[in-house]
Amino acid sequence: MDAAIEAVGAPAEVLGAVNVILPDGLFIPDIAVVDAAAADEDPVNVDAEAVLLVVEIVSPSSSGRRTDRLLKPPYYAEAGIEHLWRLELEPAPTLIVCELENGRYVKRAVAEAGRTTLIEKPLPVEVDPGALVRQRR
Repeated sequence: MDAAIEAVGAPAEVLGAVNVILPDGLFIPDIAVVDAAAADEDPVNVDAEAVLLVVEIVSPSSSGRRTDRLLKPPYYAEAGIEHLWRLELEPAPTLIVCELENGRYVKRAVAEAGRTTLIEKPLPVEVDPGALVRQRR
């Protein structure tokens, strides 16, 4: 994401484990792409309106999977965060790319391990989910 931001000169920054302030509290996505001015102002707490993209890496625990797949997305949608990516690790790394439409996230692309996929929004980036995850030995 950093390379994509630099390539297009977008005023954005990639933050890990940042507090995203939502209307009903806050969530901490695994990765957030946020407006650079907001990140400069406070790199720990960011209002949802400054967030371009949230990325959730699905937890291996059953409660974590429910949280990442079912609980968080409606709150992000209600806050108006346009893009949500979900990285599933099992059975193979897969990136689910969603975009906000009529108050709900709609799946726009599925990137599978071993294949490079171009994702155009919010920034053009080519990704192979298998390359994002360290392989177990």
